[in-house]
Amino acid sequence: MTRELAEEQRPARLRRAGGRRSIALGLPGWVFACAAAGALLIVLPLLAVALRTNWADFPALVTSSGALAALGLSLRTAAVSTLICVLLGTPMALVLARARFRGLKLLRALVLVPLVLPPVVGGMALLYTFGRRGLLGEAFEVLGVQIAFSTTAVVLAQTFVAMPFLVLSVEAALRTAGTRFEGVAATLGAAPGIVLRRVTVPLLLPSLLSGTILCFARALGEFGATLTFAGSLAGVTRTLPLEIYLQHETDPEAAMALSMLLMATAVVIVALTYGRGTRGRDGRA
Repeated sequence: MTRELAEEQRPARLRRAGGRRSIALGLPGWVFACAAAGALLIVLPLLAVALRTNWADFPALVTSSGALAALGLSLRTAAVSTLICVLLGTPMALVLARARFRGLKLLRALVLVPLVLPPVVGGMALLYTFGRRGLLGEAFEVLGVQIAFSTTAVVLAQTFVAMPFLVLSVEAALRTAGTRFEGVAATLGAAPGIVLRRVTVPLLLPSLLSGTILCFARALGEFGATLTFAGSLAGVTRTLPLEIYLQHETDPEAAMALSMLLMATAVVIVALTYGRGTRGRDGRA
C-alpha cells in the first residue's frame, strides 16, 4: 500500500506499463493548448488540400503524361542529388565535428546558409556561378558544357538546398557519440582509415540514413532554386513542384491532385525518418 501511494505521488518517475518504460509528465495546461494550436496550424492546410482534391478523377489526374514526366524527373534528380549529398556532405560533417582549425565556425555557418536562404536567392547564386556569364560558367562554355537550364542544373539546385540537412544530422550524431570509441581504437594501433570504417561509420549510420531520407524529401520538393537556375522545360527541368505551379494556373484540379501526391510522399518519408529516430532513442528494434 505504501509503495502504491509513493508511486502516485511521484508522477515523473519511470513506471512499468505492459513491459515498457513510460514517463508520466506533468505539463501545464497552456503547453497542451499551444501545442494544439500549432498542430492545427500545420494540419488544417493539409486537410484543406485533401478535401479539395477531386478523388473521383485522382488516378487520371496524377497519371497524365505531363504529371508522370515531371514525377519521373523529380525522382531521378532527387536520387542523384541525394547521392551527391551523401558523398560530399558526410566528409564535410566529419570535418566540422572532428577537425579543429581557425575559421571552423565560419565554415559551419556558410555550410548551413542554404537552410535560411530564400530558394530564389540560392538559384540566383547558382546562376551567377554556373550560368553562361557566371564565375565558372564561362570556363564550362569554352569546354562546350552548358549547365544552366539543364537537368544538371536541377541536380545542382537540389543538392545546394538539401545538403545542410545531411550535414546537420551527421554532425549532431558525431558530437553526441563523442570520440571515446575512436580514441580507444587509435590507442590500440588502428590507422585513421580503419577507425573511420570500423568505428565512426557504424556509429553514425542511423543518423546518416535519417539525413539521407530528409535530403531526398527536400530535393523532391525543391521549387525556387530550380525555377531560377534551371527554368521549366518539359521533360528536361520541369520537376513535380514546377508542374504543380503551372497546372495551378490552367487546371486547378490537376494541381490539387499532384499536390496531394507530393504531400503523401512527404508524409511517408517524414514518418519513416521519425520512426527510425524514435526506435533509436527508445532502444527498441
